[in-house]
Amino acid sequence: MALVPMKQILDEAKKGNYGVGAFNVNNMEQIQAIMEAARRTKSPVIVQASRGALKYSNLIYLKYLIVAANEENPDIPIAMHLDHGNGLEVVKQAIDLGFTSVMIDGSLLEDGKTPSSYEYNVEITRKVVEYAHKFGVTVEGELGTLGGIEDGVGSGKIHLTDPDQAEEFIKATGVDALAVAIGTSHGAYKFKAEPKLAIDIVKEINRRCPEVPLVMHGSSSVPQDLVEIVNKYGGKMPNAKGVPIESIQEAIKYGVRKINVDTDSRIAITGAIRKVFFEEPDKFD
Repeated sequence: MALVPMKQILDEAKKGNYGVGAFNVNNMEQIQAIMEAARRTKSPVIVQASRGALKYSNLIYLKYLIVAANEENPDIPIAMHLDHGNGLEVVKQAIDLGFTSVMIDGSLLEDGKTPSSYEYNVEITRKVVEYAHKFGVTVEGELGTLGGIEDGVGSGKIHLTDPDQAEEFIKATGVDALAVAIGTSHGAYKFKAEPKLAIDIVKEINRRCPEVPLVMHGSSSVPQDLVEIVNKYGGKMPNAKGVPIESIQEAIKYGVRKINVDTDSRIAITGAIRKVFFEEPDKFD
């Protein structure tokens, strides 16, 4: 099976009323782990290249790692997705390289930090949709902004998505999927108090636009057993807190089909490396 458009995966998720994990990757080891989990669970998967990943390597390296994963796992539907593209040029580059899905994050300007105007977001998203659809590439847009900063992305402030504006945005741009801001944030410190997401926003947007899959960014659950390993072996992650699994499951009931995860992978890798270096200091190979 060739790499598939993300729309194909999300349409199947809509039919089955389930959500699909979308995992940010930077290197071979992450991709191998994600594909092992996909095989075990017999699940489709969305593999994402983020802004931070592009700084670490580049789209060409990441493309061929994902292509290799696809060749090793021909029975698993895989979408190759550009996450948080903040300009038309990087989106075009991804499409020209064969990415089957792109996100244009017009909620921020091209620096990936400064909140944009609604008008700017509509215009840049519409241009990306127009270009991408010529090649059968899925487009994810974003309305509202998440808190926190991770991977070079984020304004640090939360602006929840307005359902009225979301309905207008979908009609004006023709996006295939919409990332909504409902109280999640990037990074490992998502909540200071008890986690609470604005599920009512998801319900209302889904009621108005049931044909468009919704996306949750900043959805790492930050498993406490993984955090404990980091802290046990010299790390310092006090008060790290993620999105409760129950909240993600609730959002899926109301149209969220794509769940973005990045931090969980980073914590798992960090803990494993710290543990090995501590327990086996003589190892170098």
